[in-house]
Amino acid sequence: MSASVDSLSALLVLLLAGWLWLNALRARELALAHARRGCERAGVQLLDQAVALRGLSVRWTAQGLRVWRRYGFEFSTAGVERRSGSVVLLGLRLERLELDADGTVTLADDDAGRFVP
Repeated sequence: MSASVDSLSALLVLLLAGWLWLNALRARELALAHARRGCERAGVQLLDQAVALRGLSVRWTAQGLRVWRRYGFEFSTAGVERRSGSVVLLGLRLERLELDADGTVTLADDDAGRFVP
């Protein structure tokens, strides 16, 4: 009986780890898509076609516990210099997109999925 409980516990831990890993991959894909869309909208070039996790925490929202993630990326306005930007996700929802190009341009996502200043 104890062996089956141990096996079940191990299986649950593996399933939880797998779910967390897949959720992290999905969040990274969404952050990259938001970075691409934001760069296109701002008329700048996303460099390296990649985002990197810069911050991770847990936040309480009206919908319950959510993971807060901040991803960083680099972009260029003229193809020569590198500038920093960031995408902030709360759960899998875009909270804000920031582009630091001669002053900070901050875009947030409204409820309809459109970027608004």
